[in-house]
Amino acid sequence: MEFRHKSVLLEESIEELHVRPDGVYVDGTLGGGGHAWEICSRLSEKGRLIGIDQDAAAIEAAAKRLEEFKDRVTIVRGNYCDMRKILGEQSITSVDGVILDLGVSSYQLDEASRGFTYREDAPLDMRMDQRQTLTARDIVNGYSEPELYRIIRDYGEERFAKNIARHIVNARNQKALETTGELIHVIKAAIPMKMRATGGHPAKRTFQAIRIELNRELEVLENSLDDMIDLLNDHGRICVITFHSLEDRIVKDKFRYNENPCTCPKDFPVCVCGKRPKGRVVTRKPIVPTARELEENKRAKSSKLRVFEKEIH
Repeated sequence: MEFRHKSVLLEESIEELHVRPDGVYVDGTLGGGGHAWEICSRLSEKGRLIGIDQDAAAIEAAAKRLEEFKDRVTIVRGNYCDMRKILGEQSITSVDGVILDLGVSSYQLDEASRGFTYREDAPLDMRMDQRQTLTARDIVNGYSEPELYRIIRDYGEERFAKNIARHIVNARNQKALETTGELIHVIKAAIPMKMRATGGHPAKRTFQAIRIELNRELEVLENSLDDMIDLLNDHGRICVITFHSLEDRIVKDKFRYNENPCTCPKDFPVCVCGKRPKGRVVTRKPIVPTARELEENKRAKSSKLRVFEKEIH
């Protein structure tokens, strides 16, 4: 299947990035190259874009899409958590902007064999980087019942997490769960029938939880944002698009901390902790899709854009 991904909040994120023609930018979640193409189209011959993605299909698709800008684009297969190392290998010490479009791409959802979707039967995979050996099958069949309960509760925010974890363990004791269809059958049996008709597909939250655990999505995000802000030049910006409350909360809290890192008691007349602001939060409230975008792309529904600008004092 051809790699397709309709970039969410495209116009808004590019506008907020404040692209400078001669600047250096990083797209940490390159995908099909939608945001990257818009950035490159605004760069001069002196400008540069580093595109990072861990999905081989995304790398191939983005390379084709950005072919016309190959004189100013470097594409690297990797994880954005290694951004400083990747940039160092390109002799880049600082950048003018970073963009992250988190979550799963349309391609990854639509390509059933990747195992991300709960709408078709496929092997339990869910790896964003297929070089990784651990798969969703290993989590479903190998995690203990308390571990399954924890991730389904915390990463899926699923009210029936305990019952789902119990049903998974009981089912796999009879036979290992191999496919998304088998897992969906177990999840449905764990949720009261009257509750299955509300809140979307009954497996949605559990699939999200397993995917986040497998790909360390929240851990990677939380451990990377401070470093990415440090990489920014004065008035450089980082734009992050999230798709669920767990991601959004991390971004919001990290941006607020970098705006006001002081840990002194509020009644202290002056700061003595020595922690200085790194910049300012541009978006007090997240930017959300317009009604038109929601009509054209249903997958934009839960997306939010938050922006932080570096300010060197």
